[in-house]
Amino acid sequence: QVQLVESGGGLVQAGGSLRLSCAASGRTFSSYGMGWFRQAPGKEREFVAAIRMSVGDTYYPGSVKGRFTISRDNAKNTVHLQMNNLKPEDTAVYYCAAGPGIAFRASQYDYWGQGTQVTVSS
Repeated sequence: QVQLVESGGGLVQAGGSLRLSCAASGRTFSSYGMGWFRQAPGKEREFVAAIRMSVGDTYYPGSVKGRFTISRDNAKNTVHLQMNNLKPEDTAVYYCAAGPGIAFRASQYDYWGQGTQVTVSS
């Protein structure tokens, strides 16, 4: 169906930046949504960002608003997450997801990437 391949995770110092990428392949549609979630040890999977691929409208929770930016490249069926001013509390496994539209809950997405570790040192 749809496969999501993530890249860009790694180790960064607090205040630094990191850019994650997620490329979708397989049977994609002209109108769908993609999002990023993260899961830290002992915590539930948390919504990070979402984008409607056809229009480009974006959504963020307060925890990352102003620091993270989600963007799209429709020609490549790729979404990016630019993370600036990273904090130790941003440390988590970050997952890319795809679904039929904008969604803020993990259960609303149909496809998931493998996850990529982001570690922010203090």
